[in-house]
Amino acid sequence: MSSLPNILTLSRIFAVPLLAFFLWWPEWRFGYLVGFVLYCVIALTDYLDGYLARAQGTVSKMGTFLDPIADKIMIAAVILVLTAQGYLRGPYAGDVHVIAGLVILVREIAVSGLREFLGGLQVSVPVSKLAKWKTTFQLVSLGALILGGAVHGPPCQAVGDMCRTVAQSWVHLVGLVSLWAAAVLTCVTGWDYLRVGLKHMD
Repeated sequence: MSSLPNILTLSRIFAVPLLAFFLWWPEWRFGYLVGFVLYCVIALTDYLDGYLARAQGTVSKMGTFLDPIADKIMIAAVILVLTAQGYLRGPYAGDVHVIAGLVILVREIAVSGLREFLGGLQVSVPVSKLAKWKTTFQLVSLGALILGGAVHGPPCQAVGDMCRTVAQSWVHLVGLVSLWAAAVLTCVTGWDYLRVGLKHMD
């Protein structure tokens, strides 16, 4: 627990409530700016803890256990808070974008359960390149949605009315498009994991 990679992983978990605090008030642009900076720091520690553990040869069972949990806690917390504050909403489609967030959450829970099942059978499921792209789009989408709150303020709440030009909401729109890209890749990679799991369920 005292190794630097594990400390970084734990710091990500403890930073999530603070991140949720800064995102809690949708009109608070400065809070969303601070939240964006904190989100970037958390994402950076996600890379650093794995890199340091491998470089120092200190990969531990505790780190292997905590790292994916820390990732999922942050993703779930940000999606839930942004949904509650109306940031998973866009022109014309309205709240339909919440479905993309829901798909991502369902997949994370399902894959976690599947990995636990396969772990009991001592079957490892390597992370594919497509899964890494999914994670990239996921991180970009949530980061853009948070940054959109700092740059543009809350998204347009009217359904069926553009009510803002692209120039006035482009960061938010980038976040929504990336969120759907992540949701699509989530379905594809989730099915790949499920196919591996089904082979061991007979």
